Order: sequence, then structure tokens, then C-alpha cells
Amino acid sequence: MSSLWWLLSNNTSPSGFLDNTTCFSSTQATVLSGNQFGGVPVVLLLDFSVFLVLLILFSIIRTKFWDYGRLALVADNEGSVHNLTNFQNISLLLEEKIKGKCGMDAVHYLSFQRHLIVLLLVITVTSLSIILPVNLSGDLMGNDPKTFGRTTIGNLQKGNNLLWLHTVFAVLYLALTVVVLRHYTSQIKGIQRETARNTLFVCSVPKTATEEAVKTHFIEAYPTCRVCAVTLGYDVAKVMYLDKERIRAGKNLRYYERILEKTGKRELINPRFCGHLCCCSNCEKVDAIEYYSAKEKDLLEEVRQQVELVPERPLGIAFVTLQTETSTALKCSGTSCCCGIEPQPSSNSGTLKVNKWRVSFAPHPRNVFWDNLSVRGFNWFLRCVMINFFLFFLLTFLTTPTIIINVMDKFNVTKPIYYLNSPIISQFFPTLLLWSFSALLPTIVYYSTLGEAHWSRSSEQLSMMHKLYFFLLFMVLILPSLGLILHCFFRWLFDKTFLTDGTLRFECVFLPDQGAFFVNYVIAAALVGSGMELLRLPGLLLYTIRMAFARSAAERKYVKQNQAYEFEYGAMYGWSLCVFTVIMAYSIICPLIVPFGLLYMLLKHLVDKHNLYFAYLPARLDRQVHLAAVNQALAAPIICLIWLYFFSVLRTGFFTSTSLFTLVVLCITVFICISYSCFGHFKYLSPHNSAVSVFLCVHPSDTSLPSLTLSLHIFCSKLQQSYGSTEGSLACSSTSVFQH
Repeated sequence: MSSLWWLLSNNTSPSGFLDNTTCFSSTQATVLSGNQFGGVPVVLLLDFSVFLVLLILFSIIRTKFWDYGRLALVADNEGSVHNLTNFQNISLLLEEKIKGKCGMDAVHYLSFQRHLIVLLLVITVTSLSIILPVNLSGDLMGNDPKTFGRTTIGNLQKGNNLLWLHTVFAVLYLALTVVVLRHYTSQIKGIQRETARNTLFVCSVPKTATEEAVKTHFIEAYPTCRVCAVTLGYDVAKVMYLDKERIRAGKNLRYYERILEKTGKRELINPRFCGHLCCCSNCEKVDAIEYYSAKEKDLLEEVRQQVELVPERPLGIAFVTLQTETSTALKCSGTSCCCGIEPQPSSNSGTLKVNKWRVSFAPHPRNVFWDNLSVRGFNWFLRCVMINFFLFFLLTFLTTPTIIINVMDKFNVTKPIYYLNSPIISQFFPTLLLWSFSALLPTIVYYSTLGEAHWSRSSEQLSMMHKLYFFLLFMVLILPSLGLILHCFFRWLFDKTFLTDGTLRFECVFLPDQGAFFVNYVIAAALVGSGMELLRLPGLLLYTIRMAFARSAAERKYVKQNQAYEFEYGAMYGWSLCVFTVIMAYSIICPLIVPFGLLYMLLKHLVDKHNLYFAYLPARLDRQVHLAAVNQALAAPIICLIWLYFFSVLRTGFFTSTSLFTLVVLCITVFICISYSCFGHFKYLSPHNSAVSVFLCVHPSDTSLPSLTLSLHIFCSKLQQSYGSTEGSLACSSTSVFQH
């Protein structure tokens, strides 16, 4: 391997920088070859034209399909004007109005975007007014104004003292990001939920346990706290499905009964799928009222049978509702074996196996997937591992656009267009292909996350956000930035003739044209991506399919009434943070990317605000989802430091002053992050406000705690990342919020 780095240190130009003229010579790439100014003006014009077309389509679709999604629900109260004026006036919506229509999570999400907009605005000003002129002051890439490389850091000579400016600004961007995100988290921590949490979620309860035994244990072990209700969990997945179908059949029956009352005519339907689209004259039709009446009766009987079988399928979980939040936190800490403290004993401790319990605040009832509670233990773990392994294989080896483009070049598929040298071919289509795959990725990750069968919406959205961010970062940033250096590595590792017949060029990493590639990608994400999110064509396609499969007019009406879905915060956080990371990673090396990144975030904010208000149903999540997004946003300036360090090492060497300084800053930053994440140190340097949730393990005999507000996050081993946010009633006379 030393010979490879010998090439790196000796194949330099007289100016001190490595010669990049042969970086494309090994593969004769045609698609990724350079153009005048990286093809940015042409790509910008094409993407803007596509954006205008998408806006026109949006106006037409909203006029013709105004009853699609949540739009019809909003129209009932606020009129039925659904054209571009809605999108123009969406920026004027007040926070209180959004909170009332979309929920508190929408307020947090939009506030997070506004903070990123402010951050990008400051970075845009500094990058364009300071870093860009510094890059243009060099002469390494020539004096042709059409050369995109003149705007990058690669235009500066080796040893130029102005290179220190880039390192200093990278550190300043990191500090500025922490300050902005800290202000955001302080707003989240300052907003309390409407009601207190007073319900415990207990795992690992013996399946033979009874509600009375669990209640007796809590009363004897904690006599100072009053137990309001105890509810054991059972496998009710099939019951819920059958009951949902029964309700649906009942609504269809009532629809045709009203028609009979108004017209006196009994409707006939074709009970087959797509029956109303069938043109066959021999298709047998049945009486709608008789059909749905019999269906409702049969489903009701099945529901009754399944309800009788429910007590035979316990899940080993329990929900315990207490009088106050303080007593709930006290018991939550006392019944968890942490910090060496044993739970309080009772006469039922042995039979209930209290020492094996895992206790946490219960999620809000709307935050729980009740039909997934039966998937647990080894089955859940095996399912999760298999799904994610297949997902990693699929997305890494089959859907990476850079690999596809380079494979096309290898087999000379693009040879016929080699002599065109058009920016439309070399820049517009690759970035559009990259955006298309990155747009498809959230759908793939979404359905894979559904297959994992998470117990709560918060854990599902967290998993979706982390997976989507990782895969998008790998697809959009890492592989294109490295120029498929992994491919060269494997050739060096396994191909015996590669070292004698070829040259491994590490200097081809971070080429100037690669910076243009990412600028074009951000432009495509800002214009084409925002327009496609506004249209929501996948949702419209699903709506059309469901309407086609409906058997009758009643079922089509049911589809219209139940077409709106909850906003997927995890997917949206992951996607937008990936683009934000790309912007930050190249904000120093290629400062022209920042203004287009600001454009992306502005359009993304407007489109998401519109979709939250008019297209999606309000979702209720725990604030930990929003706080996890803060941690991922903090990774962006750190990756910027890593990219700057790699550039400095590959272009100037290991032991130059700029490389060593960047390495020291990077090591200190990583050390602080690890110390904070694993050991809780350096909290005052974190993006989270100092009023963070304090992990407590309180002995139940401590009577001085009722005056404190306890925030406990004790994770259930089988409830993957379920953060408690139950807002139950404070009145003991009320029924348990977890009763179905």
C-alpha cells in the first residue's frame, strides 16, 4: 500500500498540486466528464422549467381532485378555492393556526426548518462574501471565467496562507450550528404537553398474572401512591382488523339505506374487485343492502368469537395508571432494577417476577400500534435484522446511481454521446437520476420500517429517520464524493495485474467537477424535488388504485374519507437533513452550493407547510423524534470538517499545518460528541439546552421528591426506542386511557 501513497506524493505538478488531467483517463468516462462551469447554468434553467410545469400541474390537479386527501376536510370549513393562491398564502399561516390544525409536532418540525434557514442564510453571506473571493484569488485552475474549478478551494496553491481561512470558517460553522440548534431545543423543552403522564408501561410480566395481582403488588409495595387502574395487554391484532372491516361494512350499509329512504330504489352492485369497471354483461349483480347487511352480520359474529379468545393470548405487558405524575415517576424508578436498587417487595413479588420487570412511562394511546404488540422477542429481532440486511444489500449494490453510471461507462454504453459533450447529458441526467433514486428511497425505507412492526409511532419514525439518513448519505454524498474509490480498492486487493497495468489515483478524489455535481444535485432537489413533493404523485396513484378496486359507490366514498395519511416526520427529517449535510459538507470546498441550499430549504419549508395543512392528518409523536433530528443536524458541520481534512491531506500532505490543525479540531469534536453521547459529559457544549431530561433512579423511600418534576426515560428492552409521552387523565375516577 505504501507504493500507492508514493504515487500520491510524487505525481505532482510544478505548482505543488497533483495533476488531475488524467483522472478520467482510466475509464474514459463520458457521463461524469466536465463541462463549462460544470453545467450549472443549463441545469438551473432546465430544473426551473420543470418546476414551473410541476406548479401548473399542481394547480390543475388541485382544481380537479379537490376532494383528495385532507384538502376536502379543510375545504368544508374554509371554502373550496384550491389553486396557486393557497400555496402563495401558506407562508402567512400563523403558528397558532398550524398548531390547531396540524398539532404540536408540526410546529416543532417547521420551527426546526426555520432555524436551518437562518443558519444557511448566515453561511450563504459568509461563503459568498469571504470564501468565494478567496477561492477566486488563486490561479491554479486558470483564468477562464467559465471554469467551475476557479470557485473551489482547489484553485489555491499549496502553502497559500489563505487556506487557513477555510479551516477557521469550518470551526465557526460548527460553533454556529450548535448555537442555532441549542436555541431550537430550548423552545422545545419550554413547551409542555397539555396533561401529565400518569400511566406506567410494564414489560416482562408473567402471562399467568392477573390485574388484581398486579394491583395488589403496587398497593403493598408503594402504599403512599394510589393505583387507579391496571390493564393487561393481549393480542388483539385480529380483533382490531375484523372490527375495522365491520365498521366499514356498516358505513356502506348506511349509505345505501339512505339512498333507499330518499329515492325508494334499491341499488345493485357488483361485489367483485373493480366491479364498477367491469364491462361484461354476464357479471352478476346483487342487492347492495342485502350484501352489506350480511357482511356486517358475519363480521360481527367473527369479532365476538375473537373477543372470547383474547384472554387466552396474553402478551406479558401491563398498563398501570396512578393518581399523579409524581407518584408515577416514583414507582417507575422504584420498580426498575437500576443502579443496584431492588424493587420494593410485596406478597406477590415472587409470582409476578418483579425483579425482571422493565418499567417506563407509557406512550400516548395514539402513539401505540396496538396490533404490533404481539410481535416481540426473538421474532421481532429476527424480522428486524433480515429486513435491514436485505435493505442494505438492495440500496448499496443495486440503487447507487454513481455505480450505475460508471458501469454504463465501463461497457461503453454512453460512447455514442461522447462527442456531444452536452451539460444536459453529463450533468442534468446524472443529477436527475441521483435525485430520482433518493426520492424512491424514502418509500422503500418506509415500507421496510412498517415491516419491522414497531410498538410505537415514535420508535417507528426514529428508525425511519436514522435508516433513511444513513442510506441517503451513503448514496448521495459518500460514494459520489469518493469517486468510487472503493471500486479501486477492491481491484487493488483482488486483481493481481492491476498494479502493473493501471494506476490508482487518490488525487482524483474531490475533483472540482464533483463539486459541480453536488451543486446540480441540490438545484434538482430544490426545484424538481419540491415540485414533486407538492404534487404527491405516489399518493395520487395510490388513491386512484384504491378507487379502482372499490366495489361500489359507498366504498369509493369511504376511500375518499380515509385517504389522508399522517405526516411521516421521520422520512422528511431524514431526507431534508441529508441535503443539509451535503450543503454543509461542500460549503467550504465549493461555496456556490450554499445559496442553492438556502433555496432548497426555503422551498422545502413552504411545501411542507402546505402539505401539513392541506394534505396530511396531524400526527402525535414524542419530542425525542425532534431532538434526534438535532443530533443528526449536528453531524453536518462535523462531516464538513472531515471533508476539509481529507482534501487537505490528499492535496497538501499529512504533516502540513492546515492538515494537523484540522485533525486536532476534528479529534476534539469527536471526543466531545462521544463523551456526551456515552457518558453525559460536556452538556454545556451540546446543541441540547441545559434543561435536558435527567435520567434518574430514585429509591421509592425518598419522600422529598414530590416537589420535583421527574423525567425518566427507562427503555423497555423489547419496546425499541419507545419514549414515554402519555398524557392520561389526572382523575382516578376516569377509565384507563389504554382501554380499548
